Amino acid sequence: MDKKLEILLVEDDPVTCKEFISLVDESDDLILVGVTNNASKAMDYIKEMLPDAIILDLELNEGSGNGLNILFDLQTISLVKSPYILITTNNTSTYTYDTARKLGADFIMSKHQENYSPQYALDFLRMISSIIKNKQKLTTLQDNSTESAEHYNRRITRIIMAELDRVGINPKSVGYQYLVDGIKIMSQGPTQNICRLIAKEHNKTDASVERAMQNAINRAWRTTNIDDLLRYYTAKINSYRGNPTVTEFICYYAKKIKSEY
Repeated sequence: MDKKLEILLVEDDPVTCKEFISLVDESDDLILVGVTNNASKAMDYIKEMLPDAIILDLELNEGSGNGLNILFDLQTISLVKSPYILITTNNTSTYTYDTARKLGADFIMSKHQENYSPQYALDFLRMISSIIKNKQKLTTLQDNSTESAEHYNRRITRIIMAELDRVGINPKSVGYQYLVDGIKIMSQGPTQNICRLIAKEHNKTDASVERAMQNAINRAWRTTNIDDLLRYYTAKINSYRGNPTVTEFICYYAKKIKSEY
């Protein structure tokens, strides 16, 4: 299976954001690594998540900053791979378009054009996804720089936290950080006695760590909307138990991290 195209959405209209999220969730070739209406947060996402593409609204009236700020800031940093930047905007100024192109925008899509929609924007990225990926591979080969261990750790941690949020694992629960640690460890390869490794790291007993993780999972399966659970956790679950075990949960997400990211 080909790696999914990783997209960062920078958009300030809540309805539009929901439509993008729904369309991507239903796809098997795209994934959203972040959604924000804040220019500063967008830069954090870009540096930590290294998206393949950015869908960038120029005027973040309901958020903070604007798309030109982001394009300018991108000129000042060095990334392992440069994202493809698709501008979507209500702005019709030729001067603004020229400025965006000079600052690195790859394509500008007017929201006023007759056929514009979130689906149209996503289909456009699908159409050129192989070109985006091949260009980035070539850039990586030509660039001697590599992603640092620290940066990789932050990026994977953010990805795992986003996945846990989708199924309603409470960040305030005792088992939350244990689950994050366990998925990170398991994503590096098959690991025995995962609870023991996590317990040693946090100076806890194996039993208390496993219990805290299972409690966090059980609570999510009691309180999260069933449609969200079925959408975001697709592994088979024992019908008698009704929720995953710690090992099943960690292995599912470790495999997902490896295959999709």
